[in-house]
Amino acid sequence: MTSSHAPLPEVLTGPILRRCLPDRLVIWLVGSRPLDLTLTLYIDDADTPSQRLALDSSLCRRLPVGTHAWLHLIDVPLATPLPCNRSIGYDLLVTDDADGKTRGIADWAPHLLHDEAIRPSFVLRSRFDSLLHGSCRKPHHPSGDGLVRADAHIETMRDTPEHMPAALLMTGDQIYADDVAGPMLVAIHALIQRLGLFGECVQGAVVEDADSLYTHPDTYYRREHLLPAFEANEKLRERFFGGVRKPVFTTSSAHNHLITLGEVMAMYLLVWSPTPWSLIEMARPALDDALADTFDAEASVIATFREGLPRAARVMAHLPTLMIFDDHDVTDDWNLSAAWEEAAYGHPFSRRIIGNALLGYLLCQGWGNDPDAFRALWPTLGALFEHRDAKERLDCQTQDALIEHLHDFNHWHYQLPSTPRLVVLDTRTHRWRSERHRHYPSGLMDWEALSELQQTLLGQHSVIVVSPAPMFGVKLIEGIQRLFTLVGKPLLVDAENWMAHRGAASVMLNIFRHTRTPGNYVILSGDVHYSFVYDIEIRHRRYGPSLWQITSSGLKNEFPVRLLDVFDRLNRWLYAPASPLNWFTKRRPMHIRPRYPQGASHGERLWNQAGIGLVTLDAQGRPVDIAQLGADGGTTYFLTDD
Repeated sequence: MTSSHAPLPEVLTGPILRRCLPDRLVIWLVGSRPLDLTLTLYIDDADTPSQRLALDSSLCRRLPVGTHAWLHLIDVPLATPLPCNRSIGYDLLVTDDADGKTRGIADWAPHLLHDEAIRPSFVLRSRFDSLLHGSCRKPHHPSGDGLVRADAHIETMRDTPEHMPAALLMTGDQIYADDVAGPMLVAIHALIQRLGLFGECVQGAVVEDADSLYTHPDTYYRREHLLPAFEANEKLRERFFGGVRKPVFTTSSAHNHLITLGEVMAMYLLVWSPTPWSLIEMARPALDDALADTFDAEASVIATFREGLPRAARVMAHLPTLMIFDDHDVTDDWNLSAAWEEAAYGHPFSRRIIGNALLGYLLCQGWGNDPDAFRALWPTLGALFEHRDAKERLDCQTQDALIEHLHDFNHWHYQLPSTPRLVVLDTRTHRWRSERHRHYPSGLMDWEALSELQQTLLGQHSVIVVSPAPMFGVKLIEGIQRLFTLVGKPLLVDAENWMAHRGAASVMLNIFRHTRTPGNYVILSGDVHYSFVYDIEIRHRRYGPSLWQITSSGLKNEFPVRLLDVFDRLNRWLYAPASPLNWFTKRRPMHIRPRYPQGASHGERLWNQAGIGLVTLDAQGRPVDIAQLGADGGTTYFLTDD
C-alpha cells in the first residue's frame, strides 16, 4: 500500500462516460484537486484532434466533497456534431499547476487503455441495436464481476465500431449501501481520512457526528447499537440494521449499513476505480473471534474484486453508461409500503441515512443521466459543500434542507432521443401507496407517473424500457410474496413486483393496449439475482403489441443455487398450461412464453450466474439475440421453441 504521506494522484476515479449524444458529451470524474482540464476528440483515431475544448466553469462544474476530493461534472455541447458508428478517440489533458505541462489519460490512468491503444475511445451508435445491461453488483459476493466480462466483450468489438454496444445500462443496485463487508467499511474509513471527505453532524443517534461514528467500538458489524435505545425505535433497528430474517429467499445483513455522506462517496470511489485502493492502508479492527473470521473471509473476496477494477473502470470509460437506482443503492426495501415510509421517514436519523444515500446517488449516478433535470439544485448543493464549520463538517441545517428537497424530487426518471427511444423508469419514489392496508406493498409507479409514461410512449413505433424490477416475473415467487403480504409480512420476502398492486398493474396493461403506444416493447430489468426472458403478446389489441421481458441479474450476485432450482421446478409444475392453478392465476390479457437458456436442463427457464446481459435488436426494435455473458467467460443464449 502507498504511504498516507505520499502525493495524491490528480485523478482518483474516472472518467466515466455518461449521457453521450452527437451534439453533447457528459463525463464524470473525481480529482484530488480542482483540475484544469482540456477535452480533445479524435475521429477514427486520427493523429490530430478534430475538436479541442478547454473545460472552463461553463463546461465543467467542480464541486468539493472533501479537502482532496473534487467532483468534475463535465457537460459539453458540441457545435459540430460527432459522427455516428465511427470510433472517436478522446483524451482529458490535466494541466499541472506547478510547471504548466499537460498530462493525458495514458499518463494518469493507463489502466483505461486497451493494448496498443494510445487513448480511450467510444462509438455513438445511430441505432440502439446492441445493449449491455445488468444490475446488482455486490463487491463481497463470491462470484466474478460482470463489468469485467463486459470489458472483454467490447475489446473484441474495437475493430468493428458499427457492432459496438450503444450503451451500458446499469439497472439498479450499483452499490450496496445497506450490505457492506467489514473490509470494505475499513477501506471506506481509511479513504475518508486520506482524502479528508467532509464530516457531518448526526441527529437522533448515540453518536453526535461522523468522527464519533467512525471511531465508535460498534461501528463495525454492530451499527444497530448506535440507534437510540428506546422501544419506539425497534422498527428502525429492524429496518436498517437488524439483518431481517427472510426464510423464503435470503438473509439480509445490514450491520455495516452506510450512514454518512462521506461513507457513501468513498464507497462509489472504491467500487469504480482501482486508484483509491492504492492510497490507503488497511488493518483488521478489534473484533471477537467469530467476527474476525468473517472479516478475513470477506477480505479474500474483496481482494479478488479489486483485481478486476482496472477492467471495470475501462469499460465505463469506453461505453456511454446510464444508470438508475434500486433499493440497495439506498437501503433494503426502500419505500416498499406506506408503513415502511412512516417508520423510516419519521425519525431524523433514518431520514438522514436515506437522504445521504440519495445525495450520493445524485452526485455519482443521477446527474450524468440527465444533467438538465438537476439545474435547480446546484445553488443548494454549492452552499452545502462550501459552508463548513471549523471541523470541516457540513452545515447540518443546509444538509437537512437539501435532503428534504431530494425526498420530494420527482424527476429521477429520464429518456434518451435514441432509436428506439430509451425510457428509464423511477420505480422507487413515484409509488402508488395502499391507503387501506398500510403494510401492503405499494405499486411501483403511481397513476400520475404512469400517465406521464403513456404520454412519453405515444407515437413511438418501438421502445426500450428500463424497469429495475421485472414487469413480468416468476409466478411462483410472486405467489409466495402475495401470501406473505396477506399475513402482514411483506418485508420478509421483498414483496415488491408490478403485479403486487392491482391498480398499478391494471394501468400498465392499459398502456400496452392503447392503440397509439408502441407495437414493440423491450423491457430490461434486474433486481432478482437470476436471469430469464419472456416473449409476451397483449391480447385485445389489433396488430400487437409484442413485448419482451429481458431480465439480467446480477452483475456480481447470484441467487442461492438449490433454492432457485426448487423454485424453477415448482413453477413449471404448478403453473404448467394445463394446471388448474395456472388457470385460476392466468394473466388473461396476455400470452406469455418463456425462453430457455441454451444448454440448460430440460424445462429450465431461470439462469443463475453472475454476468451481464447482451441484447441485439433488428430495425423494428425486436430482439434478434438475447444472451447472458457469464462472468466465467461463457455465453448463454435464450432460445424459443421455434
